Amino acid sequence: MYSTTDFRKGLKIEVEGTPFEIVDFQHFKPGKGGAMVRTKLRNILTGRMQDITFRSGDKADKPDLETRDMQFLYRQDDELVFMDMTNYEQIQMPATAIGGKDGFLKDGQECRILLYRGQPLDIDIPLTLVLEVADTEPGARGDTVSNVTKPATLETGITVQVPIFVNTGDRIKVDTRSREYLGRE
Repeated sequence: MYSTTDFRKGLKIEVEGTPFEIVDFQHFKPGKGGAMVRTKLRNILTGRMQDITFRSGDKADKPDLETRDMQFLYRQDDELVFMDMTNYEQIQMPATAIGGKDGFLKDGQECRILLYRGQPLDIDIPLTLVLEVADTEPGARGDTVSNVTKPATLETGITVQVPIFVNTGDRIKVDTRSREYLGRE
């Protein structure tokens, strides 16, 4: 169990049987009575934000969360199929549950899966990935105006804006949070 003195940003707690992540918290002392902790929590299951106030010294349970190293195998309709690297067990996860991160998954890629009571919730992918440009328009010769970009489709199927000099077949580094071009490899 966690006490309110253990609260920090990113801590995962369970309130009334629901797992939450602390997004923000603030200790305050009203004019009368004891100190309190005002928290802004994100429901891990639904992604909704909620404000909850705890009395100082209140307890919150630890959620039954675990992370496992898994390998992405393939996409089947709207499901993503992963294999546990230790026991070779396969699990399926809806692609909509991970908020667009599925656009960065390649067959055979290793990642960490967050599980709540054995059910997959989210994946952790690296902050940057090197991906190959599958299709883009050729750059016009002599077009060297700064900050000119064009769309490029990557090997995983996502589209990012790249500088005019990037060609099909180039390997580029992409920020997975903002989907921005970071450079050529």
